[in-house]
Amino acid sequence: MPVGALASIGHRLSGVVLATGVPFGIYLLDRSLRSPQAYRWVLGLCDDIAFRIAAIVFVWALSHHLLAGTRHLLSDVDIGSQLPAARRSAWIANIGGVAIALLAAGAWL
Repeated sequence: MPVGALASIGHRLSGVVLATGVPFGIYLLDRSLRSPQAYRWVLGLCDDIAFRIAAIVFVWALSHHLLAGTRHLLSDVDIGSQLPAARRSAWIANIGGVAIALLAAGAWL
């Protein structure tokens, strides 16, 4: 599969992850602001390894969606739409999203 197709599929997948994850993040923010006990509950949730993995996936989704979305917007105005530049920008979006997620994982885990 071409690297541009992987970037496009990743862009769609990251959009789905963001659309489902943002309401959960808003819920956690709302819950943490209700009382000191609720804040401690949310803070305790952050110690769970499954929550940390989900947060790292969310960081990947956010970074990939931003990079791939910028790539698509620039392509719409005919910047980087020639095949070599399009392939290079697809590689940057794909590797950049993973690299940012790995940096977040290294800082958090």
